[in-house]
This record gives sequence, C-alpha cells and structure tokens, in this order.
Amino acid sequence: MLFIQAALNGDSKHPAVPRTANQIAQDAKAAAAAGAQSVHIHAFNDHGAETLDSDACARALRATRRQCPGIPISLTTSAAIVEDPAKRLAIISSWTELPDLVTANQGEEGIIQLCEVLMSRGVEIEAGLLSVSDAGKFVAAPTHLRWRRVLIEPLDADPNQAVRHAAEMEDIVLAAGITLEQVHHGYGIACWAVNQRAITRGYGIRTGLEDVAVLPDGRAAESNAQLVRIAVAMIATARLR
Repeated sequence: MLFIQAALNGDSKHPAVPRTANQIAQDAKAAAAAGAQSVHIHAFNDHGAETLDSDACARALRATRRQCPGIPISLTTSAAIVEDPAKRLAIISSWTELPDLVTANQGEEGIIQLCEVLMSRGVEIEAGLLSVSDAGKFVAAPTHLRWRRVLIEPLDADPNQAVRHAAEMEDIVLAAGITLEQVHHGYGIACWAVNQRAITRGYGIRTGLEDVAVLPDGRAAESNAQLVRIAVAMIATARLR
C-alpha cells in the first residue's frame, strides 16, 4: 500500500473538522482505521483558533497518541498561525510534548533555523513545497539537514495547473539528486488530480479536510475517514490497471 497521510483540520470551515483534543484524537482513530498511516494535525485554543501554544499542542498530541498508538503524528509549524519568525521559533522551542514530525513550509522566513531546532530534539521534518519557488529553495537548503520526506503541495485551484506545478516541483527535486520519499496533494477539487498523478508515479498521497472538502465528483465530503477510504480505493484501482 502506498503511503497515505490524513490532514485532519487546519483552517477548513467544514462542519466535521475536529478542533478539540478529543475530537482530533477520535478523528485520527477513524482515519487510521480507514487506512491512513499517519495523521497531520493543527491544535486549537479554547476560543477555537489555531495555535502553536505548547499546552494546546501537548493536549492534542497526548489525546491522539492514546487513541492511535504507533501512528506517526505530524504537527503544523505554519507561519499563517504565528507570522513573526522569532516569536514562532520561541513558541515552538517551548514545546514540552513533541510530535513525531512537523511540516515545514520551505518558503517561510526563518524555516531553516526552526528545522534545525526541531531536528536537534529528535523531531522529523516534512519539507513542504507549495510552489516552484519553494522547490528551488528546498534544493538549495543546507546539506546537513535531515529530512523525513518531501511534501509536494501546489496551491492552484485549477486541477490542470496543480498537476503541472506538482510535476515541475518533482522535476526540480529529482534533478538535484534528492531521492527522499515524496507525498503529493493539492487543495480543493485539485487535490484529487494531484493525488491521482502521484499514485501513478508510485508516490504517497495526503488527503483530509484540511486539503479537500469535496469528493472526486464534487459532492461534499462527510468526514476525514471517508476521504481516506476514497484514497485507499484510488490506490487499489490504480494497482489493478
């Protein structure tokens, strides 16, 4: 089975998006039962806003680990939550409960220093490439950094453009001699087109309500678990061809 990661929440407004620690944990359990091998989460504060705060992140991580023992948990470090690089670094440096991995968007200011701090504490890094420009920055990153995988995640709403940019980012990474595991996804309906291309090329994929709130036919998705089940079916269908 190709790798599937479920991105459970983020800033999605879908009514089924989990926000409390217990909701995240239960959703992670359902996604894992549906076939996800890893989950990616954002923590929320008591007012329902995304946060990098140590206590909120710790609560979400502990609850999820209780429900999903052995499932690797990826936590966001997005600058969309804390824009100032120095403030973000200070907050994340204060984390007491560490995730297995973090996503680190390579186009963000201060991301290399943040990666170095987390790596020194044993946290693995998923290098997020949101654009062709990000791919160029990634291949020029210091060689001492030890990445876990590369996330190819074009932001385009149009499926054809998203697929084209995913291919361009992949080419840049491979041309640099980087053979790390790749996981591909897009956003909105384009996510499915990017997923499909990735599957045919033997790459892992990411799905979930953070990325896509509709099914391949455009109908509204019901849950993260449903999205994972469809991703599993896509992989199975591709193998039969």
